[in-house]
Amino acid sequence: MLPFTKVQGLGNDFVVVDLRGERVGSKLAETVQDPEIVRKICDRHFGVGADGVLAVLPGISGDARMRVLNADGSEAEMCGNGIRCVAKVLYEADPTLRRPVLKIDTGAGLLACEVDAAGGHVSTVTVEMGRPRYTRDEIPLAPGGAGRATREAITALGRTFHFTAVSMGNPHAVIFVDDDEDLRALAEKYGPALEIAPTFPRRANIEFARVRREAKDDKAEIDLVVWERGCGITLACGTGACATAVAAALEERLPRGRETAVHLPGGTLGITVAADDTGVRMRGPAKIVFRSELDLAALGG
Repeated sequence: MLPFTKVQGLGNDFVVVDLRGERVGSKLAETVQDPEIVRKICDRHFGVGADGVLAVLPGISGDARMRVLNADGSEAEMCGNGIRCVAKVLYEADPTLRRPVLKIDTGAGLLACEVDAAGGHVSTVTVEMGRPRYTRDEIPLAPGGAGRATREAITALGRTFHFTAVSMGNPHAVIFVDDDEDLRALAEKYGPALEIAPTFPRRANIEFARVRREAKDDKAEIDLVVWERGCGITLACGTGACATAVAAALEERLPRGRETAVHLPGGTLGITVAADDTGVRMRGPAKIVFRSELDLAALGG
């Protein structure tokens, strides 16, 4: 039996398992990170149900390390909503980590998480997400193009879109929609094909976004639906929100240096792209749903 915490950030939900301490290198730790077991845990009918499993491991340079295992068993480099959830669990469950800023190792590097806590309970986490990557090899994109991929054409199911590529430690292709088309319908129809397009050798998260026409420069707002690599449509995607705000700046749709309200199906994140492009800040909530134990033997582990 392995204790776990079910946590959600704007409806993007995860099974968080703490594999530090005596569990390091144990059979339980190995089993819960097995792709087949991850798929079973995330199954919403026969398992716990989640968009992914977040394995909390001993830190390399930071207080802990986060490994992101998607619902399909694949591994992601980074998860914006997930890191807020992990920061909340660490702060509330580990008395040695009751400090204003936690540092968590991820596939995108060491990230600082500032917790807003009262009475030992975390309501909001602000994450310094690091430098956005723009070059084709950093994202990565298939060879053949030159420079950044900004408003680059891509075709799926007979329709051509124009995307801007950004990596927040994981690859994103952001497509801005300038008319009133339904963003979710677009993501549902074209997301699966775009995710696995040859343009993206490691697959990609696909964003369909719209800058609100009524938004003022000092109160910028974006509506966003994300087809997540390895998960499908989720209620929220933290790295997707960050990548979309960056893409909006690259396409000169919105200014840098001011917080943008990114509205996702599960709620709103505050995203700030640094004026000099050296970093992106994400602010949003994390909530514990419940705590329980995994019977890995019953799952086939």
